[in-house]
Amino acid sequence: MPSDTSEKGLEALIVESLVKDAKYVQGDAGDYDRDHAVDLPKLIEFFRKTQPRVVESLNLTTDNPKRQKFLARIQGEIARRGVIDVFRKGVNDGPLSVVLFYGTPTPGNVRAAELFKSNIFSVTRQLKYSKDETQLALDLGIFINGLPVATFELKNRLTKQTVEDAVQQYKRDRDPRELLFQFGRCIVHLAVDDQEVRMCTHLKAKESWFLPFNKGWNDGAGNPPNPDGIKTDYLWKEVLHPDGLTDILENYAQIVEEKDERTGRKSFRQIFPRYHQLDVVHKLLAASKKDEVGKRYLIQHSAGSGKSNSIAWLAHQMIGLVKTGTTVFDSVIIVTDRRVLDKQIKDTIRQFAQVASTVGHAENSGDLRKFLESGKKIIITTVQKFPFVVSEIGDEHRGRKFAIIIDEAHSSQGGRTTAKMHMALSRHGAEAEEETFEDAINRIMESRRMLSNASYFAFTATPKNKTLEIFGEPYNEGGQTKHRPFHVYTMKQAIQEGFILDVLRHYTPVESHYRLVKTVEDDPQYDTKRP
Repeated sequence: MPSDTSEKGLEALIVESLVKDAKYVQGDAGDYDRDHAVDLPKLIEFFRKTQPRVVESLNLTTDNPKRQKFLARIQGEIARRGVIDVFRKGVNDGPLSVVLFYGTPTPGNVRAAELFKSNIFSVTRQLKYSKDETQLALDLGIFINGLPVATFELKNRLTKQTVEDAVQQYKRDRDPRELLFQFGRCIVHLAVDDQEVRMCTHLKAKESWFLPFNKGWNDGAGNPPNPDGIKTDYLWKEVLHPDGLTDILENYAQIVEEKDERTGRKSFRQIFPRYHQLDVVHKLLAASKKDEVGKRYLIQHSAGSGKSNSIAWLAHQMIGLVKTGTTVFDSVIIVTDRRVLDKQIKDTIRQFAQVASTVGHAENSGDLRKFLESGKKIIITTVQKFPFVVSEIGDEHRGRKFAIIIDEAHSSQGGRTTAKMHMALSRHGAEAEEETFEDAINRIMESRRMLSNASYFAFTATPKNKTLEIFGEPYNEGGQTKHRPFHVYTMKQAIQEGFILDVLRHYTPVESHYRLVKTVEDDPQYDTKRP
């Protein structure tokens, strides 16, 4: 069904912005190869600019059996590994190692910078994707080097249709058996109107699960007013900008394997970050480069925020964080508030760290000691085990720089544990061994001294006042010093977005319940024999 004028207006606005401001190329719907789910001219153009040998060896300029075999090879690798992995690792075809995407260049590498600029980001309007239902068309398709990465269904509230109608269109009209919609073929499918965005990584007809991809507004769901345009333009101006999309491809998007502990059955799930996850990691990385090591950051993220993934993404990017040619942190230590290591954090970091040898899971104090001495990049431990190795950490560690990510930071992470952590990692660790948590707070508040070689990143859903004082940002209000989190994803937003239940919705105070029961019992029509 053709889009109405308003939808076409939004469609045109997005395409114009991507082409004019983000330097996308506008694709032609007629170039889309439905048999292999690829924009063939863009793919060949990319190879011509970066790997002319591939074009010559496979005779890609004409339709022939060799070209068909190569296209089938790419399609098969995407079906087996997913497009994310194909972008990262390329494909092998006989003696040829074929690169399908050039990532972010390291500073000063001129050749790598040229290759990165050779990537072709393109957007195609009214993409007719089906071999059988030849008139079915998506509003927009996003491609990198000819391979599809995102699809759009657009709606406009002026026509009384919203993002929910776009979601239903995906569920009702987009057959997941179509090649373009099969698992792992695209990175994300986007339902968009002029006020909200929702996303899905695995289309399953009516079972498709669309997550909000919104900034949040007034501590709740939705998006803030945009004085310079429509509320959802951050999607194409920031997230889908070549730099933003490359960042997601390299550091966030992933297909992870999950195992049912009860049945042993394995399944696969594709991950695309939610907006607040991208936002908090970007801001923490920027702050870590800007600030001196030794600061504290409080991240107040409600249950339902996807905190484990946020911590994993932050940790694996921190180990590569560089400032003026020098590594910002030598090691990242993740401290969990639970006695059993958080399996989700451990497994997630294994997936995203790329190299398993960089991650150490400290099951005992000996592991911790070994990892610290060997300079392991990411160390996961518990508060309970950390003190056992404090006395054995040598002076050389006080000259190293640490990022300490605390999962579920509560004021209970105090007393001797906090004092010993300060002593172990501080260049000037002169605190008394028996210093209590309250003593540590008083000393910090009085001296305002920050540790010179450790930055703290504390994640919690409901910070207590003491947690705010220790990790929060100080500010002045009415002559009083108060503290606030560095970043917030509120419980209100999590409830409104459907990630947690509102337990107060059906809450009845005892007094109200008593009055209700008393009123009913006094009613002469009430059957007192009923239970």
